[in-house]
Amino acid sequence: MRFNLMENPFAMRLGKRFAGLNQLLEQSPLPKATRELVSLRASQINGCGACIDMHTKEAAAAGETSVRLHLVAGWRESTVFTEAERAALALAEEGTRLADAHPGVSDETWATVREHYDDDQIAALVTLVGLINAANRMQVIVRNPGGSYQPGMFAALVE
Repeated sequence: MRFNLMENPFAMRLGKRFAGLNQLLEQSPLPKATRELVSLRASQINGCGACIDMHTKEAAAAGETSVRLHLVAGWRESTVFTEAERAALALAEEGTRLADAHPGVSDETWATVREHYDDDQIAALVTLVGLINAANRMQVIVRNPGGSYQPGMFAALVE
C-alpha cells in the first residue's frame, strides 16, 4: 500500500464525510442486495481489490448467496438476478465505463431502470454508482489490497 487513508487525520475527516454519504444510501429505499451487487460489479470493472473484498463480504453477511456473488461478473449470462437487478447492473456498468461507451448510459438502459425503480431509488442508484467509482479510484490509486476487510468495520467512521 502506498498510503494508508485510515491513518492520516485529514484523510480520516474526508472518509467520515464519504461514509456519511454511504450511510444515507443505506437509509434509501434501494434494496441492500441491489446496492451490494452494483458496488461489487463496478469494483470488478475498476479492478479494486479492496472494494471487491468489502462488498462481497458485506453482501454475504447480509444473506446474499455465494452463487449470486460468483455470477455478478457474468450477470447477463445468468438466471439468478431479477429484472430490476439486471437493470441496476446495466446502469452500473454503463455508468462505470464512461470512457469506453460514449455517451455513457444508454437510453435503453435508462428506460429499463425507470420501469423498475421509483425516483428515490433512482437517486440512490445514480449516487451509488458515482460514489463506488470514486471509492474504487481512491483505493486503486493508493494500492489498498483486498483480503482483510471485516463486515461492518467502517461503521465507526460515521459515529
